[in-house]
Order: sequence, then C-alpha cells, then structure tokens
Amino acid sequence: MEMQNSRVLPVSQEAVWQALNDPAVLRQCIPGCESLERTADDTYDVAMLASVGPVKAHFKGRMTLADVVPPTSYVLRFDGQGGAAGFGRGEAQVTLAAQGAAETLLTYHVKAQVGGKLAQLGSRLVDGAARKLADDFFSRFTDALGVASGAPGSPQAEAASTEAETAARQPTPAVRRLWLWVALAAAVVVAVLYGGHVR
Repeated sequence: MEMQNSRVLPVSQEAVWQALNDPAVLRQCIPGCESLERTADDTYDVAMLASVGPVKAHFKGRMTLADVVPPTSYVLRFDGQGGAAGFGRGEAQVTLAAQGAAETLLTYHVKAQVGGKLAQLGSRLVDGAARKLADDFFSRFTDALGVASGAPGSPQAEAASTEAETAARQPTPAVRRLWLWVALAAAVVVAVLYGGHVR
C-alpha cells in the first residue's frame, strides 16, 4: 500500500524547521501521542492511542531515521503493533520545500503493510478517519507555528528565524528528533488509518 500527500504551511521553511525541533509543540499536534523515547541516536520507541470506527487500541512501535538532510528531507522506517487491533510497518519519505518567503510545502510518501482488525475495516470508514487525523494534525501544527514563530517582523519571529537557520546548518539529535514527529504523523495516518486498504 502506498500513500502520498502534500500540505502548504503558511510560514517559511526555517520557521517550520524550528517548530519541528520543539517536541512540546509536536506532542500537542499529534493526535493520541502518549510517549516517545529515544533508544539510540536515530531510533525511537513510541506509544499512542488511536481509533478508527470500532477499533481503538494502544499502539507501540519503533522508528528509525535515515538519510537526514537538514532542513529538507529524511526517511523514516517504522514498525508498530496494536495487539489484536493490528500492525503496521513500512517507510515514509518526507520533504520540506520553500514556496517563496512565507510558505513551505511539506510532502510525504509512505509505503506500508498493515494487518489485523485494521485490515478488515471498510475503505470509506478508513479514508474518512485518515483524512480527519491528517487534518487534525496539520490544523494543530499550523496553529502552533503561528504561536511559535510570532507575528511577521516581530522580534520573536526574527529570533525564531535566526535559531532556525542555525539549526538547519547543524544537524543535531534534536534536529533528527524533529523529523520523527513529522514522520510519525505520516506513519500514523498510514499504519493506523489506511490499513483498511490492505487485505
């Protein structure tokens, strides 16, 4: 199963990068995220609660980051289990691209396998739930970007831009952690909600 999508975010690429480096911002944006624990430089264990129609379960998984190219792209490999509810595994490629000075295009392409009860749900139910989860994430993230970056031209916005440029030049563990959050949103949409397409 494959899924790809793009979203235009109403701030600069640097501001998006900066917000993605803030785990507190992203924790509030990802629906159902319960915990994230770093187990190695590029490996994380994650726990979340997700529901699609009658299927509601706690999912636990492991994510590994690869090919990180700050501030533009990364690959995330994921493997998650939700007990009887099902499983998901695959990889997500995520990119950020500046669209002028004040917008950023975030694109993701996910390849995944899903099984269990999730694979038995009808595609209409799954598609609707997937759209809602993605819309919730991007709505929350866009709101958080407005708070995190401040009004255009304000000292807070300029400071955020300067910090973002520094972060973009120096790929640190925090930078790698940021990509996990974005990929987590894409992986959750696919592994938890689009599972109904795979039999």
